Amino acid sequence: MSRIITIGTRDSELALWQAHTVQQKLHDLGYQTEIVAVKSTGDIILDKPLYELGITGIFTKTLDIAMLKGEIDIAVHSMKDVPTALPTGIVQAAVLERASTLDILVHKGDLSFLENTGTIPITIATGSLRRKAQWLNKFPSHQVEDLRGNVNTRLQKLKDNSWSGAIFAAAGLERINLKPESFINLDWMTPAPAQGAMVVVAMEQDEFTRNALQQLNHRETEICTFVERQFLKTLEGGCTAPIGALARIENDTISFSGVLLSLDGRKEIVIDKQINSSLFQNFGELCAKYILENGGSELMQSIKIALKQ
Repeated sequence: MSRIITIGTRDSELALWQAHTVQQKLHDLGYQTEIVAVKSTGDIILDKPLYELGITGIFTKTLDIAMLKGEIDIAVHSMKDVPTALPTGIVQAAVLERASTLDILVHKGDLSFLENTGTIPITIATGSLRRKAQWLNKFPSHQVEDLRGNVNTRLQKLKDNSWSGAIFAAAGLERINLKPESFINLDWMTPAPAQGAMVVVAMEQDEFTRNALQQLNHRETEICTFVERQFLKTLEGGCTAPIGALARIENDTISFSGVLLSLDGRKEIVIDKQINSSLFQNFGELCAKYILENGGSELMQSIKIALKQ
């Protein structure tokens, strides 16, 4: 094991935590590693919503290029940021055991705004179309402000602005010990596909690193995120549509919940379905086709038109 595995990562605190976690697991197996941190386009351009940037894999593309150029051996990502189609030559090598899938609302100590019926302007912040649409579906009188940046930046923006709250993934805040006391779980909100999971990618022909990473793979998380991402891919969502998906395995049964919403949250198409876990290979696709056949095709088309305007 004399070869040193170079680990590529974004340079945010959360991304570095994820890279160091993978590094420690590889060290425990006897592998030598080195971390290489880079800044992605998604971290640099903070004044535009993600869907306006028009780049697939905006948080992963820089690392993809570094890997294809041989500058790094592997890359660690929040799996929900990774496009469903990886670049030619790059493959999914390991999915680590999933953390919390919950979205949470970080607030400023006063939750009376949740009872507001529209008489007082209420603003919630999030950079996610999915979170925005689900919030507006439940609270149609509220306003939603775009919020970009890494976790630390977003928390600071919440403090600096008059917003009533901002929506975060619980896993990200928990991993770097930034989860405040003033939060509530949004257990009614369907998470992003693969939320809470970390994925490590490698070059397809690099058997050494792929064999190393396979030892880190958590099979149950791999299956659940496969179903969720297949659902996303079939709907052709990427980062440009309000799509949520969550799969769970219990007693050889996969329970799946999926949702597609209009941008303003007024339209919502949902599916809740169970299947034997041995039949997972096309389960996400079947669930997505149900959505598409029940108004989803027309809704996706209207979303694409709206985002081009």
